[in-house]
Amino acid sequence: MRTLLTTVDWRALQVFVTVCDTASMTEAARVLGVTQSAVSQLIKSLEREQGGLLFDRDIRPLRPTAAGRVLLEQAGGLLEHAHAVTQNVRAAAKAGATQLRIGCVDSFAATVGPELVKSLADRVQDLEMWSGLTPAVSEQLVNRELDIAVCTEATLDSKRVTQRTLFSEPFVAVLPRAFSLAHPQLAFQEALKLLPLIRYTSRSVIAQQVERFVRHLKIEAPRKFEFDTSDPLLSLVASGLGCTITTPLCLWQSRQYLDNVVVSPLPTSRLGQRYFFLLTRNSEWAELADTLANVSVDTVHNLIEPALREALPSLPKNVFN
Repeated sequence: MRTLLTTVDWRALQVFVTVCDTASMTEAARVLGVTQSAVSQLIKSLEREQGGLLFDRDIRPLRPTAAGRVLLEQAGGLLEHAHAVTQNVRAAAKAGATQLRIGCVDSFAATVGPELVKSLADRVQDLEMWSGLTPAVSEQLVNRELDIAVCTEATLDSKRVTQRTLFSEPFVAVLPRAFSLAHPQLAFQEALKLLPLIRYTSRSVIAQQVERFVRHLKIEAPRKFEFDTSDPLLSLVASGLGCTITTPLCLWQSRQYLDNVVVSPLPTSRLGQRYFFLLTRNSEWAELADTLANVSVDTVHNLIEPALREALPSLPKNVFN
């Protein structure tokens, strides 16, 4: 006969303790506000789980068997622990999360990220925000290293992850300001005959998206300079060493270079858009995700877009959709 709990039905355990306290299934049912039949069924279920009888039903008042007495000794501590866990979880849910880990692609973390932190300051005690490439951030979410992720590619693990589209932005051509002033009528594809196309490294999602768009536009440009992030890429463009294709958010991330570059719109196409997605694991953080989605959209429309337009008047009309 097993005398240690291997499978715990907390409701049945509570009923068992109450029957021991009252020495009667009828009285236990009255105390718990359930039927005597329900009490009897739960006790039988617990006896099946523990592999033997827990009460001697041949005597009155009802008394636990030897196995029942061992279980009773352990049950108090188990129920106290279960109650403490429940109370702690409820308190955390009521007061807000104690810890939240958010992962974002670099351009989002550097531009929208500060506003997200402000919106969460009073709701979480410990906030961590990580940045990186979309594949790594998505994997960290699925592996429970992150609670919420913002990526630029839809996840394939749709059975485990809930995703919502935040906004999109167009790819734009960026040229050195000095070059553009010297060749004011030169179209971007003509400029590529005189300047190298500076690219993002192929391991990044934005690089893959840009390359698909470049092929769609039938642009042929040899590889020369490639970078993981926008800062070194745009610093070369600002220095007159080449041109590039990037997005408004990446431009705002590297806004220290905006005085030395100009933007040229590219043909409108679905391939010419970069989309941002907010990802959570199914049934987790739903309310907080709604807040972050609203803050993100408000930030790009009401803060970032007006500042970008002032710095780069030639931006397309609908920067963020």
